[in-house]
Amino acid sequence: MIVVGDRVLISPEEESRSRVGLYLPPTAVDSQAVQGGTVVATGPGTPVSAPTELNDEPWKIGSGEGRYLPVQAKVGDYAIFFRRAAVEITFEGKAYLVVPQAAILVLVREPHPEDEEDW
Repeated sequence: MIVVGDRVLISPEEESRSRVGLYLPPTAVDSQAVQGGTVVATGPGTPVSAPTELNDEPWKIGSGEGRYLPVQAKVGDYAIFFRRAAVEITFEGKAYLVVPQAAILVLVREPHPEDEEDW
């Protein structure tokens, strides 16, 4: 499966239990504004044109390679996003959510040893 554009494929977490341990009915879970899940795949990002392509000669053939502003989410991140913006799909018997990058509120990422200088 290939994710396109600025979309993110998320494996949703099962939210059948509250923080204090009560089991919640599906109607209570569906009324929440946000949801969380693990990022499984990301699209290439938002397509942008190269500054050199903004000339007066539109008939010229460009480089042919698309340029993208990459998405911030990475595979393995935990994402909290607006539930209403997500589209549910089923692929090979498993449920996923396709979420646009603009609907993601927070990303939780485990630091890697090589990234520790940035923290």
